Order: sequence, then C-alpha cells, then structure tokens
Amino acid sequence: MPITVKMTVNGKAVSRDVEPRTLLVHYLREHLGLTGTHVGCDTSQCGACVVHVDGKSVKSCSMLAAQAEDATVTTIEGLAAADGTLHPMQEAFREHHGLQCGFCTPGMVMSAVDLLQVNASPSEREVREWLEGNLCRCTGYHNIVKAVLDAADKMRATPQAAE
Repeated sequence: MPITVKMTVNGKAVSRDVEPRTLLVHYLREHLGLTGTHVGCDTSQCGACVVHVDGKSVKSCSMLAAQAEDATVTTIEGLAAADGTLHPMQEAFREHHGLQCGFCTPGMVMSAVDLLQVNASPSEREVREWLEGNLCRCTGYHNIVKAVLDAADKMRATPQAAE
C-alpha cells in the first residue's frame, strides 16, 4: 500500500505517493526526475548517491524516502545558484579537472561541501579521509583533493560564496 512522502527538495516542497520500501535515491531519481544523484553500487559503498538531508551528507541509497519525511534535501541540482552560477565547489572541480567520466562527481561534490561545513580549513589528509566513502574509478583523487582545498580557500575568502 503506497504512502505519501513529503519533503523539501532543492527549496521546493514535494509530495509523492510511493511504496514504503522506496529508497531516497529512487524517490529523487524516479519520482522527482533529479537524476544527478547516481546509483553506483546498491550497497552503500561508492558514494555516488550522496545528498544533503537537513544539511548533513547521507548516502541516499541507504535511507528510505519515508525517513526523509519533512526533511530538507539538497541534491547536486540544488547546489548552483538560481541564475546558474556554479557553487564554489562545483567551480573548483571544473577548474582543477576533478572529474573524468563524471559518474562519481555529484556525490564527491556533495560530500566535499559537507566537509567544508564541518571543517573550513581541512588538510590534504583530512580531505582524503573525509572522501574515503566516495569511490572514483577514473581520476586517482589527486585533482579532486586539489579542487576541495582550492574551494576551501575561496570559500574562506568570500564566506557568502558558500551560500
């Protein structure tokens, strides 16, 4: 029997009837059409499905949509400004070639944004440790780490850029 799940996604109130077992990642992709959040492994290992729920990064493949009832969810599609200006983290990934195929990129970016909310000045080691739950098969992580550190520098220099 379907249940109604309501939440705010990328600043918009949404409500959909879904099966109780529907994962948040499937709610976002299949019911809301937000396909930037990827399903990579179905086992919560790769991090391609990371979104923010009430400001904290979560692997949306390991959370039921019903668990996000009344929550505020931000996906990769919700990071850029309304005028299309990229979030500083997205811009840093672009500038530093922190992506190749792009499959892991949304989850990496969302995790990295959460890191900088917790630690505005991470070391290279701290960035690497924070991103351990995000797998990339293409880049070797070097440029990803450079992008996160550069975004941290820029966001500290212009705090409003993080909003």
